[in-house]
Amino acid sequence: MLPGVPNAAIARQVEHAGFDGVYISGAGMANATAGVPDIGLLSMTEVVRLAGYVANAVTIPAIVDADTGFGGAENVARTICELEKAGLAGCHIEDQEFPKRCGHLAGKSVIDVDEMTARIKAAVAARRDDDFIIIARTDARAVENFDSAVERSRRYLKAGADAIFPEALQNPDEFRAFARDVKAPLLANMTEFGKSPLLSFDELARFGYRMVIFPQSAFRVSMKASEEFLCDLKKQGTQSGWIEKMQTREQLYELLDYDPAAENWKGVC
Repeated sequence: MLPGVPNAAIARQVEHAGFDGVYISGAGMANATAGVPDIGLLSMTEVVRLAGYVANAVTIPAIVDADTGFGGAENVARTICELEKAGLAGCHIEDQEFPKRCGHLAGKSVIDVDEMTARIKAAVAARRDDDFIIIARTDARAVENFDSAVERSRRYLKAGADAIFPEALQNPDEFRAFARDVKAPLLANMTEFGKSPLLSFDELARFGYRMVIFPQSAFRVSMKASEEFLCDLKKQGTQSGWIEKMQTREQLYELLDYDPAAENWKGVC
């Protein structure tokens, strides 16, 4: 299970909760940091910087959404190099045309399969750490059809992808059939309010999936809570009724491994 995070603070919460890895949501970074929709508005430099903050705040592996790789094959190669240097454990690159859209929205399109395989080959060639995982995401199910998503995924594996992320599968039978037809480590996306049913981690594991991401769940919960708080603050003029629902100063310091009485913060490199 890879809970999604938009920033390093929530990533620390993921690690403290006992998860073995963390997913850095592209939508989360765009929505939470820049206040913009997930349509490819953040640059490669911005994504590397934000993802690097997360990767260096935790000891568990961090995998990031690298959108379309930020350009052609040469751009993808540079993206891999920069993400490795920033401390990421892996990324996924999708076969959408730029500007991309959320994988669960209509109106997206996919690039030619040969162009995507060229991007994957460039990513693999640029990799210096054999443990850096390169995941190929295909959006073909929604744009073309299920069979196309399967065939594209097989091509991406031949090009060197370590794992496959089939986006927007539409029912449990499709998740099961995809795992049967594509023999590779698979990633399932359990985002809310999308085209895919919310299957449990155990069920997906039985199908054969190795990774399950929950990209915006924590962000959505926190946004709903802050919305309710701000409405109440405007009405009441005080936050006193919310104190018991707040993370305390001591809890925050514990999360940050910060002791105000210590001479130095041990987290400083």
